[in-house]
Amino acid sequence: MTKQLDLTDIQGNVIRAYGRFGYPVARYVFLNIRHSAIARDFVAAVTKRVTSSVEWGNGAGQIAQPNWTVNIAFAYQGLKELELPRSSLNGFSPEFVQGMKHRRDILGDDGPSSPENWDPIWQGNRETREQDVHIFISLNARLPQFLEESYQWLRGVVNAHAEGVVILGGHRGDDGAILDYQDVKVVMENGHPTSKEHFGYTDGIGDPVFEGAPNYDLNVQGRGKQMDDGTWAPLATGEFLLGHVDEAHEYPPAPQPILLSRNGTYMVYRKLHENVASFDQYLEKHAHSFAAHKDLPLDDARELLAAKFVGRWRDNGAPLVKAPDPASKAKFDMQFMGADQQGKDKLLSDFTYDDDMSGAKCPFSAHIRRINPRASLQMVKGACPGSMIYNKDAFDTPGALANRRRILRRGLPYGEVKDRSSNAGNHGIIIMMINADINRQFEFVQQQWINYGNDFQAGSDKEILLGNHSADEKTPSKAVLQVDPNSDEAPYFLSKIPRLVETRGGEYFFVPSLTALRMIAKGVVDPT
Repeated sequence: MTKQLDLTDIQGNVIRAYGRFGYPVARYVFLNIRHSAIARDFVAAVTKRVTSSVEWGNGAGQIAQPNWTVNIAFAYQGLKELELPRSSLNGFSPEFVQGMKHRRDILGDDGPSSPENWDPIWQGNRETREQDVHIFISLNARLPQFLEESYQWLRGVVNAHAEGVVILGGHRGDDGAILDYQDVKVVMENGHPTSKEHFGYTDGIGDPVFEGAPNYDLNVQGRGKQMDDGTWAPLATGEFLLGHVDEAHEYPPAPQPILLSRNGTYMVYRKLHENVASFDQYLEKHAHSFAAHKDLPLDDARELLAAKFVGRWRDNGAPLVKAPDPASKAKFDMQFMGADQQGKDKLLSDFTYDDDMSGAKCPFSAHIRRINPRASLQMVKGACPGSMIYNKDAFDTPGALANRRRILRRGLPYGEVKDRSSNAGNHGIIIMMINADINRQFEFVQQQWINYGNDFQAGSDKEILLGNHSADEKTPSKAVLQVDPNSDEAPYFLSKIPRLVETRGGEYFFVPSLTALRMIAKGVVDPT
């Protein structure tokens, strides 16, 4: 039986990556609660405009696509200020209760990514409470004028509840400006919107597909979970929504009552600054030696090397396992240009690492292999000491180890790169990751797969793009670009990898269902 979700009860940013649905601009606003009862009235007013996941259409009885969307979430301290019952608060996960800043050691937020270097908004002190982030509101719009319209609406609601909530400033903008909101927008090229980020990679590919999500049957190939017979199936709903069964055939831990948690989820908000100068300089430095190593023209070598960093080619996101060299990339491009949108999605997402267990095509430290290793971690000990052999039958399903670590990705780039010769400036990406278990999903991936490589037989090698690479000469970061073990070619070593991405702020949030929002607003959450 096909699983049916109540899309009218699930917030829209859980199901939809708005940027792919015609919303190229957004604004993220954070608030502090000053009076609990008035703040609940504020939540009630916002809830009336909250965008659900219901499908849009122009037919009779259908809901037209709005010009702007509204979604809301709460930090743990915000739920406390809204006076949720203690027994309900006790049901939230420990990492959510602690908050992102206090999980920095697990996340690898050290050096330039340490919390003391984050934007001022994240420097609040929980003891004073008046500068602490309590509420998150996202406004996504189809055009800049609609975004401004939505922001003025929000300011009006805040002003009507001024004794209960205030907008917190403290977001770094251009030229040292400190803003009351975080603006984000798609990267433009020649006046046209793109799906790229500031390093030049096509982004937003291969988001997980789960049971009950709209059109999952059309998008499941390469985005669900691999089955024994080679087909793909949607992931269990409980990997992303509380109150539903997960891949372990269990309900993920959640607060009581069930109406508070069901159809809700956790959201990880991270502001990541991109060091474009370091990226360009490091890529250029190695492109010359890589060209000689591969016997390729410099331009081809540069783009192949950039693809090795991520596992996809920068221009259209072609996966290396399908296009491991310039010649095969040219053939892929011909297929890609002739395909419709569904065909393009399939070409970009429908692949495995079954014929690339050596990492010769997509390196073990490449971004997409670390974020979603698919079924490539099923290893057993080989006959020789220390050797490992791929065994696709090691678990009940081929991707059993990866299926519990999947994450929905939301968000957009922020700022513009005005000078690629400098890391300074206001440019990066706001990434919001949705999962039912912050520790098992986001934190595990961040700690074990991004900042550590043992699961990939890569020792302490970090993921190339997002790893917290050290500038310490005693412990420089490296990565190995593997080759076919049956060839005569030698591996290529990336040495002294600089930190390419720095954390500039973030927090863990709870995204309630529409039902839970109404309960919170009325103060009727009753865990008994």
